[in-house]
Amino acid sequence: METAAEYKPNLEIVTDEESLAQRSVELFISTANKAIRAKDAFYVAISGGHTPRRFFQLLGELPKAKALRWDRVQLFWVDERYVPPNSEPSNYKLAADTFLSKVAIPKDNIHRIPTEYDDVKVAAEIYEETIRNVFSLSENRIPVFDLIVLGMGVEGHTGSLFPNSYAPFDTDNLASVVYALHEKLNRITLTNPVLCAASHLAVLVSGEEKAGILKEVLTSEPDEVRYPIHTLWPVLDKVTWLVDSAAAKAI
Repeated sequence: METAAEYKPNLEIVTDEESLAQRSVELFISTANKAIRAKDAFYVAISGGHTPRRFFQLLGELPKAKALRWDRVQLFWVDERYVPPNSEPSNYKLAADTFLSKVAIPKDNIHRIPTEYDDVKVAAEIYEETIRNVFSLSENRIPVFDLIVLGMGVEGHTGSLFPNSYAPFDTDNLASVVYALHEKLNRITLTNPVLCAASHLAVLVSGEEKAGILKEVLTSEPDEVRYPIHTLWPVLDKVTWLVDSAAAKAI
């Protein structure tokens, strides 16, 4: 039996950001269709940031993407800044502006992270309750997303799990508050157990500014406090790294 340490990262290197977006759409559609055929539903969580923008635009433009059975898609977010949903930093707003209004997904299937509560902790609890309800989870069960789409920051963060932030990696919570340290905005993020339970994860990495950190995280001993992306190392066999040539130049 293989151990996590023996898994090699599944790297797909493409030429540029456009190719990365195209490949991301292909992965999204194929995973969705497989899940819908198997159980008549596709549970997916997406992230924000610069890298997925073009991917999201293509979801709202390409005929093969618009033809997806969006009524069977249950859409969640990996993380969110604690800002109004119409605010520029909002990960929800990015999706809303790029594809949500262009595909036939019912409003009831869109499960954004709520940010309208005075208490961010209450919001995290409500998001967790939403996840439990949509997945019909009993107590102490972890949802199994069909696909979670992640990015990676220049310091090795993913979702809103930041280096040295002491985010709760070992937790029974499905969603957790990440209080602002160096940034001004609190955040809510899916937790380590939820990420690792997914059937498939995709990590999108683009741009020359990511070349150094990509090499570092792929060659260093796993250290999820220093490089939170290492939280995926126990499940590397389920992770597809979609990387453009600029980000891959050091590996």
